Amino acid sequence: MLSGNLAKALSNQFNAEYYSAYLYLAMSSAADAMGLKGVANWLFVQAQEEMAHGTHIFEYILERGAAPDFNDIITPPAVFSDAGRIFEMVLEHEQKVTASINNIATLAMQESDHACYQFMMWYVNEQVEEESNATEILNKLKLISGNNGLLMNLDAELSTRVFVNPFPAKA
Repeated sequence: MLSGNLAKALSNQFNAEYYSAYLYLAMSSAADAMGLKGVANWLFVQAQEEMAHGTHIFEYILERGAAPDFNDIITPPAVFSDAGRIFEMVLEHEQKVTASINNIATLAMQESDHACYQFMMWYVNEQVEEESNATEILNKLKLISGNNGLLMNLDAELSTRVFVNPFPAKA
């Protein structure tokens, strides 16, 4: 059974994952409106991934005998100036998510909940990838620096991303 503190922290995180999905959907919509279909695709896939994370954490809370709390999901921003600003916000957001994930892992260690700590380590490692991906794209956008031809090349590259559920259904 999860402690009350861990159940609350995990509930906050699963709600935050759904906010992340909303945020990435808003960004995807804005990129689509900018004519950046590849950027829109990358962000849409990111939203799908965040929903999978939220569902995974929700299921873990239930599996550990706790009841999840449902919080309001606030409306994400809807106006984004350009792809560079979008990916600056992606990186900032992922850094906040990393801090939250790390705090839950620390709490699990403090409470000697080894199962929860092990569960959270998947997310700790995932956040390294999330921040790295956002940084890589942001760095490319900085190098492009207004060159629309290169932006279209990056957009085409980002259009190839597909969603792969990291938590396939149990057989």
